[in-house]
Amino acid sequence: MPDVWPAARALALDERSAPADQLTELRACAATRRTLAELYAAHARGVHRFLCDLLGDSAAAADATQETFVRAYRRLHTLQAVERPAPWLFGIARHVSLEFRRARVRRRRVVDDAPLEPWEVRGEGGSALPSPEDELLGREAIGVVQGALAQLTEDRRAALLLRLDHGLCYEDIARLMEWSVPKTKVEIHRARQVLRAVLARYEGGQR
Repeated sequence: MPDVWPAARALALDERSAPADQLTELRACAATRRTLAELYAAHARGVHRFLCDLLGDSAAAADATQETFVRAYRRLHTLQAVERPAPWLFGIARHVSLEFRRARVRRRRVVDDAPLEPWEVRGEGGSALPSPEDELLGREAIGVVQGALAQLTEDRRAALLLRLDHGLCYEDIARLMEWSVPKTKVEIHRARQVLRAVLARYEGGQR
């Protein structure tokens, strides 16, 4: 991921050529861009990894990350001072991922109605940053976990990733997914059960 997000600068106005009555607005815009740059530096890699896991395609995830921060720029005024930015960004990213997946399905139907390619199920290995658990499991086990994730519904997979990979609390995930906290706990518990069952079969086959 790049260190500086160019889209924010592309949206900027030039203070040097602006009339005096626009300076207040332009300075507020500059403050917004600085805030967004800080958010990007802190959270872009996590958002990109989350989108890679949801979309299974690093190129699509990069485009979706760009779109996420474009929307974040436009909606920055809705971020409350008491609200943590990571859940807010992941919420935007999740909606972007759903739109990208729907668009991909529509394109596939128009072109050839072909089944998913293997890389679309497994992900493009190496595109997402490995977690410590991934490194311990090894490459083959990572493929097993990715296959298990692919068995989950979109919402359940997103909730599990937000909890395990990104460390969000149940309350933040519930707000992001528009679920109750009890439902969030149940959905993540059931997703964990699927992963445990798949890993148990894998480990049993290795003995």
